[in-house]
Amino acid sequence: MKLFNMGRIKLPRVIKYGIYGTVAVGCSFGVLKLQDSDYDSFAVVRASRTAFAAAEIGKTYKTMLYSKEWDKTSKEYLEMKSLCHQIGAQKLLELCKANKGVYIKVGQHVGALDYLLPTEYVTTMRILHKDAPKNTVEELYKVIQEDLKADPKELFEEFDPEPLGTASLAQVHKAKLKDGTEVAVKVQHHFVRKNISIDLKWMEFIIITMSKVFPEFQMQWLIDETKKNITKELDFLQEGHNAERVAALFSGYKWLKVPKIFWDYCTERVLVMEYVDGGQVNDVAYIDKHKINRYNLATKLGDLYSHMIFISGFVHSDPHPGNILVKKEPGDSDVTVYLLDHGLYAQLTDDFRYHYSKLWLSIIDRNKDEMRLHSEALGIRKELYGLFACMVAGRPWDSIMKGISKTKPSAEEKQTFQNEVPNILHFITECLEHVDRQALLVLKTNDLIRSIEYALGMQEKMSGFVVMSQCCVESVYKQEYKNANSILKKSYLNIKFGWSMFMLYMYSVYLGLYFKFL
Repeated sequence: MKLFNMGRIKLPRVIKYGIYGTVAVGCSFGVLKLQDSDYDSFAVVRASRTAFAAAEIGKTYKTMLYSKEWDKTSKEYLEMKSLCHQIGAQKLLELCKANKGVYIKVGQHVGALDYLLPTEYVTTMRILHKDAPKNTVEELYKVIQEDLKADPKELFEEFDPEPLGTASLAQVHKAKLKDGTEVAVKVQHHFVRKNISIDLKWMEFIIITMSKVFPEFQMQWLIDETKKNITKELDFLQEGHNAERVAALFSGYKWLKVPKIFWDYCTERVLVMEYVDGGQVNDVAYIDKHKINRYNLATKLGDLYSHMIFISGFVHSDPHPGNILVKKEPGDSDVTVYLLDHGLYAQLTDDFRYHYSKLWLSIIDRNKDEMRLHSEALGIRKELYGLFACMVAGRPWDSIMKGISKTKPSAEEKQTFQNEVPNILHFITECLEHVDRQALLVLKTNDLIRSIEYALGMQEKMSGFVVMSQCCVESVYKQEYKNANSILKKSYLNIKFGWSMFMLYMYSVYLGLYFKFL
């Protein structure tokens, strides 16, 4: 059954000529600036690139896909749509790499929405997590000199010119302080702050344009979230405080390490922290070589992020593989997990965590009425509660109805899920437009953790399922106990909580024995 029929879409004349007109004007001014060696700092050049990319993407879809009537179920149509997605994704990637900064950040967000956007866009944009454009050491030294009021050569005994990693807003280099301490130095790209305002406006332009050309493409939420979060991520002092806070919250996790901050060398654009090394959490060759237990590792990550989301409400919201390193020295009994990049955190309210926990429990119990109730509490139209439940669980509706505690996720199921995304994209983006904004970072975090589980081959072993269920039960219990106004009610909640946790413990024992003997 088709959920909607897009039909034949014509590019409105106002939009079409508006795009090409903007491109022409932008390029005309841009040409005047090309003689300047630093022409990328001029907003007009970056704007013209954006407008041109919007026009090219729109033209691709219009000429290749929307210029004729199709049988939407035909193999020819599906192949052509996939090709358009791939071409559009490549043009968007080229734009992000050329304009850098905020564009990289938005592209990385797109690359994290594994279950929510067409596969072509997700896989193409994912390269930005590890292949963002980099600056020269001289450009970094200039930022360090401006902020710390000292020559970098006076601050550091050594400074490796090759970056450890390059991200949307900054890049990180290994260095050594004068006392011999090895550190990682994170330096913000020099062009980010002066371009941020105009970049956000032009990113909003391209998204609004796309939404008018393609009604199913509603992505204003992405720009709104970027606007809200970018100022936090630009303040490296706040990132340092986030690192210390999460280290304190999870000090009981002996296997988790957060690099120490060297505050004497930190400013809003420079962050100096303890240097750590290891393999990326999705590097299975490294993991197997160092005899790291994949199931144990996936369970630890599930435990950590379940406690962040459902219990503490303070959530590290950028867990892509480059930000999670693992290490196990010969003779060590357990793996060490290093959590890096603390610029983006979600602070979830008690009310959100209650309804989100209840939604998860209703998904586990296959309780449609509760799914609808708590989806609506999170801002979802009641007719779309089933779709939202699928987005949260990352599982098709059939699997939810069979019981996600009884049916294991698989690569085939994931492929089926992603194949259906283009057919219901309008409804997915409607959910993302109207859902409680706190859910957006949580959904992104969930997708990144799932992608790590798939890389480790642990998706079928449900490594974090029991801990997540326990955290949901605890979150609901704490909120209901706090609101209980009688001793009888509190006693009932205590008994219910104790019994639920006991049953989940027994289930975890069963799973442990099952997978051990399997």
